[in-house]
Amino acid sequence: MSPGANPELAERPGILVDRAATELFDRTFREGMDLVAEVAAHLDGIGRLDTRRMSREMASDCIAESMRLTTRLMKIASWLLLQRALREGEISPAAAADPRYRLGKFTSHPPSPRVPESLATFSRRVDRLFERVCRMDRFTYAPLEVPANPVGRQLDRLRSAFPS
Repeated sequence: MSPGANPELAERPGILVDRAATELFDRTFREGMDLVAEVAAHLDGIGRLDTRRMSREMASDCIAESMRLTTRLMKIASWLLLQRALREGEISPAAAADPRYRLGKFTSHPPSPRVPESLATFSRRVDRLFERVCRMDRFTYAPLEVPANPVGRQLDRLRSAFPS
């Protein structure tokens, strides 16, 4: 477990690996927060200017894509911040494992061909990050599968064959 990691994590039920304490999490956290800042700067700057010069249909597609993009980014950021709070002991493992914080299934939504390439590129980057964070979420909170005990099975068979 990394320094500063929550010691309760190793004992929480249903969790295979403490992903919040790994290098993968740290890298994904930085990437996610950087992407939030990058997309926000684009949408508030050049993206806004581009939208003003477009036809109504293209602008409508850009607005819809921007909303989808920001929704996914906020889901990513929320999940990452929750995992960091868990790691730092600010939230209990039981609270972090609550199903309302799960991301659910990833589904890709290719951007409209009418959006500028810069927005389409952001959309693809966010989708790749969202897919990775969804995998981390599923893996981190997957129920533990206890392997069958072959000796126990044999003893059960012997007990049923030779009742006392």
